[in-house]
Amino acid sequence: MNVRKIITIVEEILTEGGRPVSPAARVAIVAAVIENPWSGQGYVEDLGPGIDQTASAAGALLAPKVLEALGAPAEAYGKAAIVGLNGEIEHGSGLIHTLKFGDHFRKAANATTLLPAVEKRGPAGIVFDIPLKHITDATIRSHHQTVEVRIADAPHPNEIVIALAAAAQGRPQQRLAPLTTEQ
Repeated sequence: MNVRKIITIVEEILTEGGRPVSPAARVAIVAAVIENPWSGQGYVEDLGPGIDQTASAAGALLAPKVLEALGAPAEAYGKAAIVGLNGEIEHGSGLIHTLKFGDHFRKAANATTLLPAVEKRGPAGIVFDIPLKHITDATIRSHHQTVEVRIADAPHPNEIVIALAAAAQGRPQQRLAPLTTEQ
């Protein structure tokens, strides 16, 4: 895996809806900008070898970094793969939609649910939203949220941005009724 750079973003929300948030709502994102393992090869039928050489290494790199940046136990989490213009969305999907990648984060966060994801193709500086859900129960509405990310110089056409996001809590000032009230 050829990593060009790693970006860490930490957001602390202190006020929401005109009311203080205490403790501050904390969300962390860590992204690695990597060379697309299928770059320059044209259409590749079997993505397996590229997944094998890259997915686990990316998960092992990012999972501890995002939890360290969060500075608290994760309650919600998500992932992203943003492919540069010379790649296929399937390249990003292949890297993040495998247990080789996701299990690093699940184990580090003591999580059991599937990681919600975004994958798309775009130019450097593209804005993308990472969806987050609760780490052990995807039906807990308070933890359904998104975090917006933009990396000014990534992805280059032959790169992929692989990112993980974690939140230490649900949405600030959340007050929706539990899903069970509608069933």
